[in-house]
Amino acid sequence: MRIVSFNVNGIRAIVGKSFIDDMQREDFDIICLQETKATVDQVKLAVAPLHNYTVFANEAEKKGYSGTAILTKETPISSSIGIGISEHDQEGRVVCLEFSDFYLVNVYVPNSGNTLLRLAYRQQWDADFCTYLKKLEASKPVIVCGDFNVAHKSIDLARPKANYNKSAGHMQEEIDGLNRYVNCGFIDTFRDLHPSDEHEYSWWSYRAGARKRNIGWRIDYFLISKQLRDGLKSAKIHQEIMGSDHCPVSISF
Repeated sequence: MRIVSFNVNGIRAIVGKSFIDDMQREDFDIICLQETKATVDQVKLAVAPLHNYTVFANEAEKKGYSGTAILTKETPISSSIGIGISEHDQEGRVVCLEFSDFYLVNVYVPNSGNTLLRLAYRQQWDADFCTYLKKLEASKPVIVCGDFNVAHKSIDLARPKANYNKSAGHMQEEIDGLNRYVNCGFIDTFRDLHPSDEHEYSWWSYRAGARKRNIGWRIDYFLISKQLRDGLKSAKIHQEIMGSDHCPVSISF
């Protein structure tokens, strides 16, 4: 099984680029999308050229904002949206599918914002979301993927000293949030398989040719329950796939 996660920064925009061809070529079993910026119906229409997938999507109350979706060839046992807390669920940030051997959770974690106005909210989100994941894990193992909006360690961004405790995405409070997931038993798949790989990023600013110069951040993750570790075969960052300010990340079992 191959699963991909991709912050598309607008599904209706990216389908006008190489997205459909890229996904058809890679032929992933499951595609998880964040920041679709579209309604459920708009997502389904945009990805209609991708045959053999069933679409499960979530939308924000605010139009053209946030949004998540999972496209799957495998038929799930059940599906759900949100984490059961209205303060969080109005932004369409979570889609969960239950399969026979695991839960798959697709998430778009709130950004603290350029002026850090949402940093306190982000901390509450991390606490509540971790609780949600652990409740799922009490039944069966969990795979959670998406844009976590944090570079966990210095190796995960090109300029750690310039950004630590100064910029959204590398504040200690945000780092603590990802530490929480790890301390609760979830494994960062890419770093587990590539402990010393530097310059492997999944997001680049549109400014100053950052992507061409590889001045980036690794903020997109696959975290898995420890019970799934032995089945993990690969964790990849697909920097060659364009169309967004993010690139896809994937795992295979």
